[in-house]
Amino acid sequence: MTSAPAPALVLDHRFAHELPELALPWQAREAPDPRLLVLDDRLATDLGLDPAWLRTSDGLGLLTGTRLPDGATPVAQAYSGHQFGGWSPRLGDGRALLLGELVDDAGRVRDLHLKGSGRTPFSRGGDGLAAVGPMLREHVISQAMHALGIPTTRSLAVVATGDVVHRETVLPGAVLARVASSHLRVGTFQYAAATGDVDLLRRLADHAVARHHPDAARAEQPHLALLASVIAAQASLVARWMLVGFVHGVMNTDNTTISGETIDYGPCAFVDAFDPAASFSSIDTEGRYAFGRQPVVLEWNLARFAETLLPLLADDQDAAVALAVAELERFRPLYSAAWTRGMRSKLGLPDTVADDVVSTLANDLLGLLAEHHVDHTSFFRRLGSAARGDAEPARSLVLDLAGFDAWAARWLALSPDAAVMDRTNPVYVPRNHLVEEALDAATDGDLNPLGRLVDAVTAPFDERPGLEAYAEPAPASFGAYRTFCGT
Repeated sequence: MTSAPAPALVLDHRFAHELPELALPWQAREAPDPRLLVLDDRLATDLGLDPAWLRTSDGLGLLTGTRLPDGATPVAQAYSGHQFGGWSPRLGDGRALLLGELVDDAGRVRDLHLKGSGRTPFSRGGDGLAAVGPMLREHVISQAMHALGIPTTRSLAVVATGDVVHRETVLPGAVLARVASSHLRVGTFQYAAATGDVDLLRRLADHAVARHHPDAARAEQPHLALLASVIAAQASLVARWMLVGFVHGVMNTDNTTISGETIDYGPCAFVDAFDPAASFSSIDTEGRYAFGRQPVVLEWNLARFAETLLPLLADDQDAAVALAVAELERFRPLYSAAWTRGMRSKLGLPDTVADDVVSTLANDLLGLLAEHHVDHTSFFRRLGSAARGDAEPARSLVLDLAGFDAWAARWLALSPDAAVMDRTNPVYVPRNHLVEEALDAATDGDLNPLGRLVDAVTAPFDERPGLEAYAEPAPASFGAYRTFCGT
């Protein structure tokens, strides 16, 4: 692989400069034999990066953090977190580095961040490495989420390193180059609050306001407005997850972002049969992060965020708590409104239909789907045909035909718009069995199944001949699905 002249690339270090207490300067591990597996050319161009240059040896050096422009100061970020409800005071980037910040073509600041780049002082005994499969999983799922219109971190590239990673077996190593609005988390605030340094906490809050919620700076109480903005962003985000059947799987406070973007695609999955109790993570033995519990868990995480801000909300503790509680009480109405808006579109219902009617109709339908283990994605996509006069494609998925017919009569009386439904209900999501097949093949060196899957899920609303297999649920032979943290 040849080298090429480096572009005029500047990696800013505003986070490290403004919050040095949360940033440990560190260097990525050398990659013995880097090889590009996937690259998002469009995202690269949006970031002002030349895709052709990224394919050179110098470009791979950027994507692995081993050849950086002058002035770049990669750092491992400090944060704490509640993991499955248990408090961990010092987590941080144990196998990751923030290389710096870029400004994209739209003028937005974006983090360039690595996963799998080697040990850091936060590694806690881990090797700091990542395997090809989990890094490609994040690539596939984040690509799909972006195409579905769900706020998410983005995968710029995955590079095989030439390292070997020892897990249950020996696996090929990889580094993911990830792009995000930032990597500020509830856990970042928890770490700052735990230090007892109110000045650090205030600087972090002001940094978050400037980076993500600038309107809060003009509020009478900017830090209270920051809390309100994060609550609203996260309520909208989790509603979108629920509408497409996405199960995050590891909703720890360190995986709850201040920006409102989805982060960390470890033990994630999409439901096939609709089931609020669906839980796929091998370590979530009690179903804490089950599909239907996601809004409740997020509300809990936001309460932990509110706790960190109390010293900034009022001098009197009781007054600060009262202010925080008042904002937290807005979460459920905000979530309900976002979910109802989404369900209105999924069902193609006009704005003239009252919200309570939409909500009741949607909940009645979901009860029917859960009772009969109906495939979530297929059913909603086929329901568009019912709005056009042919109910059989959706009807055939439900065992209780009388129950479906009674529900459909109520729904059709409201004049649903099939075109709206087709723009809202995807044909293709990353089906779990197809993800696993693609990752297994890629680990063995065959990237073709991965490429075909990415092609399908990055145009999720466009039904295309030849892609029928990508619209089907897993066969019975696939069995019960289990996912694992991407270590």
